[in-house]
Amino acid sequence: MDEKFNMFMETVDERFRSFVSQINEYLTGNGCKCDMKLQKSGYVVSYVSNSGKRTLATFVSRKTGMKLRIYPEHIQEYHSFLDTLPEKVKKEIKKASVCKRLVNPYDCNPKCVMGFTFLLDGEQHQKCRYMAFQPALSEENNPFLRFDTYYTP
Repeated sequence: MDEKFNMFMETVDERFRSFVSQINEYLTGNGCKCDMKLQKSGYVVSYVSNSGKRTLATFVSRKTGMKLRIYPEHIQEYHSFLDTLPEKVKKEIKKASVCKRLVNPYDCNPKCVMGFTFLLDGEQHQKCRYMAFQPALSEENNPFLRFDTYYTP
């Protein structure tokens, strides 16, 4: 695993390697399993809870750069935190796809896990779990993506 993780780290922008390493150490140190796959666009590195039932976060390589997809299962507990996110991140969340299953359960694949209903800047949103919380790594965003400041797996 270390060799594969090192190969993944070589693909991460130098400016963000320390941050990615900190996220990895925090999640694996709290019992999450790190699962890595190489896809056409690059590595996909997922962190699965120690129960093996849910993915907490995934690093995804895109042409535009590395993103961290977060699956906030208990999002209702963090609505005040959401309001503190940088405006660019809020804009991305707001423009993310609506969760079809939340709006009409028959409009999406029945095996699809439903998305999230949450408040952001006082507005209610129903967003797809795979699209809503996927901010790009950046100097502005990274401090808000530090799990150890607000989340315990």
